[in-house]
Amino acid sequence: MVPNVGVRAKWKVWRDRRGRVSPLRAVVLAGLFAPFAKAVYDAAAIAGGARPINDLIHRAGFWALVFLGLTLAVTPFRRILRFNALLDVRRMLGIGAFCYIAAHLALFVADQRYSIAAALHEITHRVYLVIGALAWLGLAALAATSTDGMVRRLGGMRWRRLHQIIYAIALLGLIHYFQQTKADVTVPIFAAGLFLWLVGYRLAAWQQGGGDLSALKLLALAVAVSVLTFAGEAIGLGLAFHVSPLRVLTATLDFSAGIRPGWQVLGAGLCVVVVDVVRSYWARRTQQAGARTIAAE
Repeated sequence: MVPNVGVRAKWKVWRDRRGRVSPLRAVVLAGLFAPFAKAVYDAAAIAGGARPINDLIHRAGFWALVFLGLTLAVTPFRRILRFNALLDVRRMLGIGAFCYIAAHLALFVADQRYSIAAALHEITHRVYLVIGALAWLGLAALAATSTDGMVRRLGGMRWRRLHQIIYAIALLGLIHYFQQTKADVTVPIFAAGLFLWLVGYRLAAWQQGGGDLSALKLLALAVAVSVLTFAGEAIGLGLAFHVSPLRVLTATLDFSAGIRPGWQVLGAGLCVVVVDVVRSYWARRTQQAGARTIAAE
């Protein structure tokens, strides 16, 4: 009976390693199920669409990319917020990303009338599907080696090296997202800007020896990434529509047509700076209050 209890406990992902209910895990678990619940809620509208399965394919792929990005966001926000408990849900987010990308592939096979041969033919004859398949295989490898047992078998160093391919997987996922987006690429560009921020944060932290970034460096990172996002959009759209990139850059100042991804990335980066400043101020106030209390005693 003891082994069965242990197996059942492993499935209670809302509990921490000590077996206690974790509010953070419960919130993340609810968040992971939210896109599925939304799809169920929208079932009638989806079924009434021109291509219901294709709608579900896009939804599953989008949320796989979102949860993959959140997995990458754990490290910087754990440092910025001084909230080490975030590390406890990183694996959940990664497994959630794999579940959605697995659903993405399963729905694609369903769209091919459940023919594995037809699905393989499509994948091997379309570049964006080849790129998506590579991302799928990479994420599958990470999901398969995400258990504590696999960490022990591979060894800490080899396991970390293997899981560093998550950056390549995210890049492939973004390329796949860009290629399958037919018209408005605003969301893919915004997602690319956020990914660039996540990579930039890690490079900046590594450059200074692994320490936390100051608010000033976070501000510089936000500005630099937004500039690169503006430049990337201008060059990409310029090449795609055979217009001058400078003309595209000028259009970014026309807010009547909507807020371009570069501004959105800058806004997100500035929000991080504000969070860091507030957290630092609160930490100093708490420390000073503690020092005054000790002095009074």
